[in-house]
Amino acid sequence: MSSYVSGSYFDVALVGVGAALMGRFTSVSGLNMEVEYEVYNEGGLNYPRFFFKETKPQVLVLEQGVVTDVDAASLLMNMCILGMSIPLAGTITLKDSFGETQRIWSIVGAYLQKYIGPELNSNQAALAVSRMELIYNGCC
Repeated sequence: MSSYVSGSYFDVALVGVGAALMGRFTSVSGLNMEVEYEVYNEGGLNYPRFFFKETKPQVLVLEQGVVTDVDAASLLMNMCILGMSIPLAGTITLKDSFGETQRIWSIVGAYLQKYIGPELNSNQAALAVSRMELIYNGCC
């Protein structure tokens, strides 16, 4: 039986040519994989045959507190604005509050598709969270 410990985080390390997206993230979603099959029915058979058609793109969502040093998301978005699309590959590691690795997901061919900056309001005592969305073909 596995135990759940509060204080866990995701250590993300995605790198591409001339760019890297690394850091600790509080929330990661979209670690999915979906494939599409073509159904083929032959005459006289009681069961259909399934043939692999393609993988369906997924959206990986990363959320974290505001980065105060080099902001890789801004660099990647600026490269996209200039017409350079850079595929990122690497790992997402779930770590517990002691820094011990609990699970690792491999990501290949991820492209930054959206960056949502934090909502800043000095009248609220809330953590400013930035959100990044990457499109990719699924995780391993």
